[in-house]
Amino acid sequence: MSGTNLLAILQLASPALPVGAYSYSEGIEWLVERGVIRSATDLEQWLRHELQYGSVQLDARVVRRLYGVMEQADPTALAYWNQWLSAQRDTEELRYQSWQMGNALIKLLKDMDLFPSWLTTPIQPCNYGVAFAITAYQWGISLADSLKIYLFSWTANIISAGIRTIPIGQTEGQKMLFRLHALIQEQSDVLTREAGELESCTIGLGLASMYHETQYSRLFRS
Repeated sequence: MSGTNLLAILQLASPALPVGAYSYSEGIEWLVERGVIRSATDLEQWLRHELQYGSVQLDARVVRRLYGVMEQADPTALAYWNQWLSAQRDTEELRYQSWQMGNALIKLLKDMDLFPSWLTTPIQPCNYGVAFAITAYQWGISLADSLKIYLFSWTANIISAGIRTIPIGQTEGQKMLFRLHALIQEQSDVLTREAGELESCTIGLGLASMYHETQYSRLFRS
């Protein structure tokens, strides 16, 4: 791996990337309040399920497809997958999260003068998975590395939400993230080899997000 690519990977995976991911818990805050998630063990079980069967792995499968769209410079296909991602969100909260983060990343890419010149039709609102695929491709990051970044960043953000709400402490959070490295690697390897079927089991996430929208006291954005 070249030094330039490594730095691009670190920048895209950085929590300092100004997309606002830290302000969302994706239902974790409500699950903690209701006692569904009470410990680091509970949170890790939730993360393992989501990485294998949940919405994040579904998004990653779309990111995988979008790499081919970027290689073909196909704005029609890009718009299709953006609409598809919007339609598959279970709640308004999850939809607005994806749009807010995606629009923020697209703005950053434009401000850096790295937006693809062939994409002349605005994608508004832009889902985060679409914006991520565009950014990773434009920054010269390989598909395999892009998928790892996507899954890793999501996992790190949810662990951060758990640290602040359960709470479990920074050290326990880092230990959990390290334990999940193997699963993140495994999932990204599978997706790199083949896109697979577009399916997920997100009932728990959907219900948690619905209740979080009306939760009386919240740290996280709704």
